[in-house]
Amino acid sequence: MVHAAGTPPLDAKPLTISAGVCRLSGDWSVQALARRGQVEARRRALRTAAPDARWDLSTVQRLDAVGAHLLWNAWGERLPERIRLLPGQRDVFTALATHSGGEPAARPRIDPLQGVRAIGQAILTAADNGLGMTALLGQLVLDLGRFLARPWRGPWREISAQVYRTGAQALGITALVGFLIGIVLSYLSAQQLQLFGAGQFIVKLLGVSIVRELGPVLAAILVAGRSGSAITAQIGVMRVTQELDAMRVMGISHGQRLILPRVVALAVTMPLLVVWTAAMALAGGMLAAHVELGLSPAWFLNSLPDAVNIANYWLGLAKGVTFGILIALVACHFGLRIEPNTESLGRGTTTSVVTSITGVILADAVFAVAFSQVGI
Repeated sequence: MVHAAGTPPLDAKPLTISAGVCRLSGDWSVQALARRGQVEARRRALRTAAPDARWDLSTVQRLDAVGAHLLWNAWGERLPERIRLLPGQRDVFTALATHSGGEPAARPRIDPLQGVRAIGQAILTAADNGLGMTALLGQLVLDLGRFLARPWRGPWREISAQVYRTGAQALGITALVGFLIGIVLSYLSAQQLQLFGAGQFIVKLLGVSIVRELGPVLAAILVAGRSGSAITAQIGVMRVTQELDAMRVMGISHGQRLILPRVVALAVTMPLLVVWTAAMALAGGMLAAHVELGLSPAWFLNSLPDAVNIANYWLGLAKGVTFGILIALVACHFGLRIEPNTESLGRGTTTSVVTSITGVILADAVFAVAFSQVGI
């Protein structure tokens, strides 16, 4: 802020025009401009000046950035050609000229083909990921062949660790969610079956829906959100910390040490989690059926084998193996594609989970269509 000696009186006239000279005086600081109506009044006074007028600011007693900005806008964001300034005042206007926003940004043009380009880009990205997944699957088949040929040289320790992380540590959440889903499904079904006096058919309804569809899909979604995201994040962090590059330099195969153990582990644990989740869901359904319909647990368990044939159990296990391999491949694929920065890590993990869940639902739809055609 530029000060001159003394303090301006409240009634000092801020602008006088005489013989083509616009002379500013008084207080041009934020304190003076904060008074009611001062800004508009001074703007009107500044607009009365001729375009080629001379300006004299030597008698201004106080000038800060706020007052200088008011003058700067009135002058069209440039200093007049003929102006008398004090050295400190010139520094204020020089700073304004330096930090001026410049020309306003041009209004962005509306691209009529933006939607088409977005769709095309999405198709190209999906095709690129599809090619990457195909290459990853081919490499997995080769690594699995080497593993079966020389099992004593396989990554058993990594497989055991992944079985514990993706299987044993997931028992709690799958049991809780399965049990609660079974209660909800049984309770809602019992209310509808009571209307027709067909409460005994709840066993077949729950058995087929849980063993064949709900159990595998529910377990797969939970594992995709829990273990799939963990796999992607773990491999992504290895990319960020350059551990993957170090493994390549040392000649350690990513497929043998990172991808194969996780795929094998999920292929083993997913069918077991499907059975576990289905059992917990049937237990919750049995409890709700006993409370709502008065069906005894012993009768429920005795009727279950007759209500659900063995083909549905095998179908649920086959879905578990397929979903486990799919989740592991998707998680490893997006983990290897993460760039060495934290933003890519978060984006890749999110994409991995969404893609895994979408893939599980699509695979389940394929199972439903395929096995309905053969009468299962």
